[in-house]
Amino acid sequence: MALWSGRFEEGVSEFTQEYGASLPVDKAMYKQDIAGSKAHATMLAAQGVISSADAQAICAGLDDIERTIDAGEFVFDINDEDIHMAIEKVLTENIGEAGARLHTGRSRNDQVATDSRLFAKHLCDGLLDDLNDLRAVLLKLAEDNFDVILPGYTHLQHAQPVLFSHHMLAYFWMFTRDFARVANARAAADVLPLGSAALAGTTYPLNRQMVADALGFAEISKNSLDAVSDRDFLLDLDYACAVAMMHLSRLCEEVVLWSTSEFGFITLSDAFSTGSSIMPQKKNPDFAELTRGKTGRVVGDLVALLVTMKSLPLAYNKDLQEDKEGAIDAAKTLHDALTCVSGMLATMRVNPDAMLEQARKGYLAATDVADYLAKKGLPFRRAHEVVGHLVHTCEQRGCQLDDLSLDDFKAECDLFEADITRQLDLPSIVAARTVPGGTGHEAVRVQLQQAKDALQRDSRG
Repeated sequence: MALWSGRFEEGVSEFTQEYGASLPVDKAMYKQDIAGSKAHATMLAAQGVISSADAQAICAGLDDIERTIDAGEFVFDINDEDIHMAIEKVLTENIGEAGARLHTGRSRNDQVATDSRLFAKHLCDGLLDDLNDLRAVLLKLAEDNFDVILPGYTHLQHAQPVLFSHHMLAYFWMFTRDFARVANARAAADVLPLGSAALAGTTYPLNRQMVADALGFAEISKNSLDAVSDRDFLLDLDYACAVAMMHLSRLCEEVVLWSTSEFGFITLSDAFSTGSSIMPQKKNPDFAELTRGKTGRVVGDLVALLVTMKSLPLAYNKDLQEDKEGAIDAAKTLHDALTCVSGMLATMRVNPDAMLEQARKGYLAATDVADYLAKKGLPFRRAHEVVGHLVHTCEQRGCQLDDLSLDDFKAECDLFEADITRQLDLPSIVAARTVPGGTGHEAVRVQLQQAKDALQRDSRG
């Protein structure tokens, strides 16, 4: 019979026992459950609720159980329903009556909320390290390929030339924001609910701050009803994972495009490519594609928990058992994806010549030619029209802007002078964008230092 069976004359059926059990999922939190129980028992003894001898026996018994689980020797029984009852049952079997005193002053409602928060903090810590690893790879790519020029795109059409380093740093800042989101999710989880009991608190003289200090929580919850039913911290984690996966998906989409024969901007290492079962020549960017595909499941994890939470009255409801599997899956998927993409980027070869060749196509100097006229006093909208005519001329002749003669330029506008040729040089076009945050060499040097400072700050934290 279950530990809560006193009020019942018979147990649940085998099917409903398995249907209602969370043990297959929440056994992953055994270390958090044991840590919480040890802190709770130690506090109970300090408050005179149980004896010191009982607390010592409980802590020693829990240490033995943890070693057994670590060694893979613990027998999990689905009839125990969840990790909390599984551990408490074996503890009581091993140390006797003292084990039955462990649950004094707490409920599974505040116990599971505590375990979930501890586990969420643990997941966030790992993801923060993973994000820093990827950011370091992006930073190195930017530094190692600082002067490389490639076409920048809007609507997947050639737009303006940019530095490859600038492009990589765009993703660096995306993942910097992801770092902040995961850090915020960790901070949201850093609140101790233990002591809230089932929903209303308890009559025992608990020292909640003592438990918070022992478990490393920044603060204790302020409302017992909210404490046992709040899963916002898991929504925050799911959301942070979903946004980070979206960013990875965008990056992987470019890896897929850039590795094609049509682009040829990069060459993936064999370790992050696969072949075809029928076409011997193929080298497929499967792991970039798979990362892109896995984004959907993480977005699904977020949506699932949002839908689960949307109609729940206060306080605890069994629906909340569905909160952990999605968060664990989201964090695990993001961890794997970050690890994969970090390795893929660190081992790929950048092909500067292919990038430069494409940057010479598509009239990427057009905006600078228009700016040239605007700086000479022609209204920009009129300058835009003039350069549009020049591009049309190039299309008719099958040439680029830098193939046009000075006479061709003057035929459209007499403000053009011989120095227009300097506006058509790709390195000069890029270098001229010195505005903070721009793609000019000097601006990117500043940005590189800002990125290094941000990564160093986040790595220390």
